[in-house]
Parts: sequence; structure tokens; C-alpha cells
Amino acid sequence: MQDKLDFLIERVQKQNPQANIKKIRAAYACAAAAHEGQKRRNGEPYIIHPVSVAEIIVEMGLDTDSICAGLLHDCIEDTPFGYKEIENKFGTPVAELVDGVTRLGMLRYSKEQEQFEDLRKMFMAMAKDIRVILIKLADRLHNARTFQFLPERKQRDKALETMEIYAPIAHRLGMSRIKWELEDLSLKVLDPIGYNEIVEGLKAQSEQHEEFLGRIRARISQKLSEAHIENTISTRVKHVYSIYRKMYAQHKTIDEIYDICAVRVIVSSVSDCYHVLGYVHDLYKPIPGRFKDYISTPKPNGYQSLHTTVIGREGIPFEIQIRTEEMHKMAEYGVAAHWKYKQGLDRKGNEEAFAWIRQMLEAQQDTEAEDFIKNIKVDLFADEVFVFTPKGDVVNMPAGATPIDFAYAIHSAVGNRMTGCKLNGRIAPIDSQLKNGDIVEILTSKEAHGPGRDWVKIVKTTEARNKIKQWFKKECREENIANGREELDRELRANLLYNGFYENEEIQKNTLNKFSFSTLDELYASIGYGGITLTKVINKVKDDVGRLRRAHELAERQNQSQPEQRRTAKSTTGVVVEGIDNCLVKFARCCTPIPGDEIIGFVTRGYGVSIHRRDCVNVHVEEDPDRWVKAWWDEEVDHSDRTSRFSTGLQISTRSRIGVLSDVTAVLATCKINVHDLSARDLNDGFGVINAMVDVAGVRQLENLISRLRGIKGVLDVTRTVDTN
Repeated sequence: MQDKLDFLIERVQKQNPQANIKKIRAAYACAAAAHEGQKRRNGEPYIIHPVSVAEIIVEMGLDTDSICAGLLHDCIEDTPFGYKEIENKFGTPVAELVDGVTRLGMLRYSKEQEQFEDLRKMFMAMAKDIRVILIKLADRLHNARTFQFLPERKQRDKALETMEIYAPIAHRLGMSRIKWELEDLSLKVLDPIGYNEIVEGLKAQSEQHEEFLGRIRARISQKLSEAHIENTISTRVKHVYSIYRKMYAQHKTIDEIYDICAVRVIVSSVSDCYHVLGYVHDLYKPIPGRFKDYISTPKPNGYQSLHTTVIGREGIPFEIQIRTEEMHKMAEYGVAAHWKYKQGLDRKGNEEAFAWIRQMLEAQQDTEAEDFIKNIKVDLFADEVFVFTPKGDVVNMPAGATPIDFAYAIHSAVGNRMTGCKLNGRIAPIDSQLKNGDIVEILTSKEAHGPGRDWVKIVKTTEARNKIKQWFKKECREENIANGREELDRELRANLLYNGFYENEEIQKNTLNKFSFSTLDELYASIGYGGITLTKVINKVKDDVGRLRRAHELAERQNQSQPEQRRTAKSTTGVVVEGIDNCLVKFARCCTPIPGDEIIGFVTRGYGVSIHRRDCVNVHVEEDPDRWVKAWWDEEVDHSDRTSRFSTGLQISTRSRIGVLSDVTAVLATCKINVHDLSARDLNDGFGVINAMVDVAGVRQLENLISRLRGIKGVLDVTRTVDTN
């Protein structure tokens, strides 16, 4: 292990001559003693891992404390060596860094809550000291390099987590070199066949690529030398994952992908960048729409460069990036470049560079775990557009953002007072999608009349969505309660759950506990301002009502003391009514009962007995008990007979997608379901509804049909409805 330490010290002295070598050696000795006897899954001594993490940290160019923290990062979690010991020997900054990395470990809650807590702690640690996440990225990178020693299931879980969380964070921090390696190592686990196909394809074309790039490098170098522009030119083939994404998006093989080569030109000044761009466009034909100027409008992570895609003489497109040396270091090392070349960030730099971290922390307030995780992933992966204020200030927004997002990005008060907007000097709809270069002017009133309720569905950014919800939560409590109750009652009735919810305190209590509310008013208010979705509440109630119903049916079957007496009454309709032989029976259209449903009869005046489902909203036994009679399905009648069919309604909630209706009808035909009525309509928010009246033999066949329909791409849910004809 001495060789490993000597190699680390040699790299430290080369990268940072001012580093405290004595302190680093002491940290290594402490880590080696703490991990004495521990082994990694590949059989190596455990100390190999922290030393490798420290090497990555050295490559990033971080300071002595970061290197020491990298060596000690597993001590608090995996050894008896604790925070106090680290603080006493190496100082508070090192101890806090190690503690910060340790705190990013997972908490053992449900899957959603577990990931939510992990992400929340990560962003809190980043906001306090950005070096914590840099050390964590180094830790994850070395672990990714040894994924192959994990069990197969754990490999996939860790690779997916790396692809969804850590690679995007590396991208957001501008650390492209680490991002690329994390993506490639994860892809190797998640799709080994696709990964190997690309690697083998690149090997087969390596000589061709080398020759092609060599000619380009020589030609550009000669042109720039003639223009007396100092330059450094490098060439590369794009990394595996970027090629994989292009193949997947364009449905092509690697032989059909041409723009996989890239050239980078590094010059000494910004003016030289633009001069080089002119010379490049003289040498090669640029592809329209493929030029991007990230120098005048840097990316949010600080990345600056000129990008242009051109076509060589061979007809093969390739990308050229032009930047200064300082821009190149920022592109390679991202935020770590501040330590590598400026020895740390000042307070102002921290606030400007990492405002997005603060916004993500604010976004987790009053947000459910599932929504927070989804929004974080959207924010991390979002492509940007750059727009201008009327004064010419540049504001970056995620692709698809609207003027409402822009208003709330400026300030909450601007969004709450917004009445309209102008794009490029003209009045425009507030739900317009912003484009690069738009000049956005927000029209406001002096009084804060507040946002519209539909704005939550319009906005793109998590920040705007949460600020809108907070306004409604604070300003409109009574209105929220009224609207929330109305919405909940409507959905409960539509799903035949109204009585089941309001007549059972246990179901109400379970629902409130599930979503951490203490009263029904709090639940109504949250629904009213959009803090919780109706679908989640309805699904919870549906599960509880179904569970209690099944328990009730089981108890009835067990307590039935005279099963023979139950069959004494006869029926020609498939339904037996207690005490009445062959009475006139009709099935209520308000709830469309089918065999397998728990039913009850209502004696009508002159029209026999009307059969309802027990959970029908129109069943009120207490109001007219003499007219309600027991009823059940005749077990001696074969309801699977195709001549005995029962109609019921289905409501299919979908995303708006071309072909979803034809897919639904195909499933109905495959299941040999007779359809009485079929209608479809689009909603305003990208969703749609399909209503159908179908004939089925009973609950079992209906449940099978619903299961098949829910498996269709774009179908969100399928529920039984009433016949409104």
C-alpha cells in the first residue's frame, strides 16, 4: 500500500504544490488503521477505495481538507473512528466534510421517502459546502468503476441511481469529464448489449476516425498558423452514452451515425474564439441551426464555448468547439475549477453560482416525496432557453417555460400581480412557450389579485408551481376547503365511494393518516390549492373500501347458517330476492350491477324490484327500510353464458396520444366485449377521457378487461361509471 500512497502524494505535489503533505499522510494513516482488516467485494483491502477517491479529488484540483476528507469519508459510517476523533486530529472543516458525505447515506423508509430524504440531505449539504457533493461524486465514480463486483440486482439499482441523480448533478455542476464517465459506466450495466455494440463499432472504425480527424486537425492548424493565432487543437470521438442516446432517438445503428467526431480548438482570448469561428466556416460548410454561442450566454452551470457543426470534404458532419483555456478548465472541472485555479469561491460567487440549489431546497417545502423526486429529475435534466428582460438582462429558463414561470423567477410578487405579458413588444398569451432570444415583459396590476387556479397546470418550473400553491394555501383557505370538498365529493360519487368514505370513520382516519392531515378540512384545503392530487386520495379510499367490503363478504359467508334456505327462492333473471319468487327484476342504471357485485333490492311501486349495488349512492336503507330487501346472485345460474350479459360503464383516463382510442377498441375486440356506446374527448391539460358502455358476464370478466386496458400505453386509470343515458 506504500506504493499507492506515494503515487497519491506525487500527484498532489504536481497538482497543488502548496498542499499540506504532512496532513494528508496523517489522514491516510488514520484511514488505514480504521479500515484495518476490511475487504472490498473484489477482495482488495478496503483502504484502496478511499485512496482512489482521494486521487479523483486531487485530479479535480481540490484543497488539502478535501483530500483528507476523501481519505476519511467512510470512517464515521464504517469504523469506530467518529466525528470527534476526526475533528481533534484534522480540524472542524475536515470533520464537517466527512460528516456531510456520511449524511448523504440512505434512510430506510419506503422507496419514495427514502430517495426523497437522500436528495433533500444532498442539496442541504451542497448549499452548506459544495465540496461535500464533489467528494460524494468522487466516491460514486470509483464505486461505478467497480460495479461488476456487486450482485446483479444491486448493480442495476446503483447504475440507475447514478444515471438519474449523480450524472445530472455532475452536469449541473459543469463537470463534464465525470458526467461522461458516470454515464458510460452506468450504461454498461443497464444495457450491456447496446454498450458493447457501440464499443465494438468504434473499435472497427478507429483507424478511419483517426485518419479523418488527423486531416481536419492539420488543416485547421495550418489555417490558424497562417493567421498567427496561437492554438491547441485536440480531437476525440464522442463518449459512448451520447452515441447511444442518438442511436435510440433516431432509431439508427452505429454505422448510420456520422457526427460522432468532435474537434476542440483552445485559444488565448475571447476575440480569437470568434476569429477561429470565421476561419472554420471558411474551411467547412456549416450546418444551419447547429451553431450555439455559449460565450455570450453561458449555460447555468458556467459552461462557455462556441459550438458549430460543419461538413467535411468527405460529406461527414463533425462538431467543433472553440474556447479559451480558462473556459476549457471550467468545462472539464466545473465548479471544482474554482479551487483548482482560484483557490475557492467567495461568498458572492457561491450565491450566484448555486442559486439553483437553494431553489431546489425551497421546492421540497410542502411537496410530497414522489412529486419532489419527479420535479428534481426534470430540473436536473432540463434543457435551457435564454430570454431577456426589457432592460437586457439574460434569464435562463427550462425549455417549455412560460411567461408565468419567468414572472415567478423574477419575484413572487411579480408573479402574484401578473395580469398579462408582452413577448418582443407584442401582447402574447400567458401560456406561450418562451424561445431563445425572446424579450419578456410582464404586465402587472398595483394590487396583488393572485394567480389563476389553472396556472399550476400551465407552468413548467417547480419554483413557479410551488409559489402558486403557497399563495392559494395562504390567501384562500376557506375557498380551498369549499373547492376541495366539492372536487372530492364529485370524484367519490363518480367512483361509487361516497357512502363508503363518509359513513366509515376508520376509512376517513386511514386516509388522513396516509397524507399526514389531522382534519378533513386540512385534506379539503390541500386538494383545493393543489397540494395533493385527487387521484391519490381516491385510490387510497378505493383500496380501503374494497378491503372492508371483502372482509364483510367473508364474514357473511362464514356466518350464513341456512345456505339451503337462501336457494329456496327461484329466479329467471339470475337474481334471487328474499321471500319473492320470480318477481319482476330490473337493474338500476345509476350503478349498473353485474354478477359478483354485492347487491340489494328496492321494491318499487308497480315496477317490481330495482337491483342496486350495495355501495350505490342511491342506497339509503335507513330512510325507507321497509322497501329495501335482501338480494343475491343465483348461484345456480351460469352467468358466463353469452346469452346472459350485463351492461356497465367504464371511464378510461388517458394521456392525449394518437392511436390510444384504436388501442382501446382493439383490446375490447380481443376480449370479445360487446360495446353499446363509445365516446372520447380531449381535456385542456394534455389528458383525455374515453367512456364506454360494455356487456360483461360478471365482475371477474370486468376485472380482467380493466387490467388489460390499464396495460395500454398512455392509459392512466380505468374506473366503473354510471350510465347517464
